[in-house]
Amino acid sequence: MLLTLVIAYLLVTIAIGLYAAKRVKNSADFAIAGRKLPLAMIVTTTFATWFGSETVLGIPAKFVNSGLNGVVEDPFGAGTCLILVGIFFAGRLYRMNLMTISDYYRERFGRTVEVVCSLIIMLSYLGWVSAQVTALGLVFNVLSDGAISVPVGMVIGVVSILAYTLFGGMWSVAITDFIQMIILVVGLAILAVFAGNLAGGADKVVALAASKDLFKFWPEPSFKDMVFFFAAAITMMLGSIPQQDVFQRVMSANSESAATKGPVIGGVFYILFAFVPMFLVASALIIMPEQTAALLKEDPQKVLPTLVLTQMPFVMQVLFFGALLSAIKSTASATLLAPSVTFVENIWRQFQPHMGDRQELRTMRITVLVFSALVLLYAIRMQGTSIYEMVSGAYQVTLVGAFVPLVFGLYWSKATTQGAIFSIVLGLLTWVLFLATPAGGEFPAQLAGILAALSGMLIGSLGPQAIKNSHAAHHRLVGTN
Repeated sequence: MLLTLVIAYLLVTIAIGLYAAKRVKNSADFAIAGRKLPLAMIVTTTFATWFGSETVLGIPAKFVNSGLNGVVEDPFGAGTCLILVGIFFAGRLYRMNLMTISDYYRERFGRTVEVVCSLIIMLSYLGWVSAQVTALGLVFNVLSDGAISVPVGMVIGVVSILAYTLFGGMWSVAITDFIQMIILVVGLAILAVFAGNLAGGADKVVALAASKDLFKFWPEPSFKDMVFFFAAAITMMLGSIPQQDVFQRVMSANSESAATKGPVIGGVFYILFAFVPMFLVASALIIMPEQTAALLKEDPQKVLPTLVLTQMPFVMQVLFFGALLSAIKSTASATLLAPSVTFVENIWRQFQPHMGDRQELRTMRITVLVFSALVLLYAIRMQGTSIYEMVSGAYQVTLVGAFVPLVFGLYWSKATTQGAIFSIVLGLLTWVLFLATPAGGEFPAQLAGILAALSGMLIGSLGPQAIKNSHAAHHRLVGTN
């Protein structure tokens, strides 16, 4: 019965998404909803995109094992990213009237940087979308009591998302996000109240979490602990900024005010509401202590679904899986669309410079289909990897490769194309070097990468000018003599 209702919910969201697809008349409608979304929808779509499988399943599993210190990357870093986008980036980028974030790299640094950054951004989505696909497979496996295997569940989930994203693009994503966020917030809020009552009161859950030191946020005062804590914090906080899905929401706004306020409100709301799944898992420690202890050793991501299926009435199960599917589908649809639009606009167009709008729209849809198939294969291959690790690993490549050129291009007039290229190359090479050697165990690879990227930007931009000034000074000195 529960599985039947979940499938019915999937069909309803597909119908809503297909209805929204009627608004798509051109590639701008498909990519950025024709820049017509009001503030309320910018808030809901930024929140819903961030609130994915890792928030419902990954973060609570990490929290109950490591406390708040273990989840600094997400939700704290991830939510702060949206706030920073709204304050420092949204207004400037919105005024440039671009379709993709990679268009900015072309306008500021030229074609080479545009293509390289596009590839970096597209690569980063592989881990994030795969995490959502993995969660979909897990949901169908749990609901069918093992009758549907995880890979088959992944296929069902991907097809259900493709059914509307393929036709409606950003319009379908935004409207389904709006509805799914309401289901998500209401469903999880009711579940939290019910779980608190089962545990004997919310105060008992909080007291237990405090007794297990789960509210400890800051690391031990040693250099290694502090530097790894800082690196984890900035991975999603800064690495998520040069991302197409965030940029799409900014550019889809119907005004600069909505573009700047929407991510800030969405980010604050995300950080606050991410505590609800953490509370639910903490309550499981009281409600079913032995089962929870066993699951924490086997697969912590199953604690919350098991709590709901074994300890809560049917209506609560419907609410939970409705909320979980809303979280996963809203994130997955956005993250399938973003890299596909980037590929067509910033890479494929290089080979088809005279491509008409109708042809571009068709190519975007084909790319969504191809990228979905690639993600599905990758997710099946990566079975066993934790959802939280999949998501956090996805942002390191954009942090070391694309963040510094974006910030310096917007805020430093002396930034040059050579500086951007130096930044990208040094950032990526250093990051890979630290990942591939024991050095990464002593100093975080992503922090080493971003420091190298920063050095590359400064050397590449200021170096030629310093050499030129040195030569000029030498010639003046020779002329004087």
